[in-house]
Amino acid sequence: MSQGKSVILFDGVCNLCNASVDFVIKRDITDQFRVGALQEAAGKKLLSNFEVNPEYLDSLVLIEEDKIYFRSTAALRIAKKLPGLWPLFYGFIILPPFLRDGIYDWIGKNRYRWFGKKNTCRIPTPEERAKFL
Repeated sequence: MSQGKSVILFDGVCNLCNASVDFVIKRDITDQFRVGALQEAAGKKLLSNFEVNPEYLDSLVLIEEDKIYFRSTAALRIAKKLPGLWPLFYGFIILPPFLRDGIYDWIGKNRYRWFGKKNTCRIPTPEERAKFL
């Protein structure tokens, strides 16, 4: 992994996912996160280390230490580490996963239709390069 950093894997062609990563990068003032596209070799390798199909694209993935988190749990654990009021969202972790993930899945199934998608994965800017795998 990336020297004790939490790793966020995201759908690199999804506009909503890219906007979410921009949001996290902008607020990651303590440099806790590294990010990478699920479609890229580094993302696929990390997934295979956790015995997850390397072609997985169904949700955001968070890897912290030796644990992997998906869907709403990943999103809430990321919010917990952001500055400001964002950690308050972690309180939603008390809701049963079928409720949280139901909403997450509904957005996920419609993400391309609502927000669009790119033809290729995102290429980080020179300023962002250190944040990417």
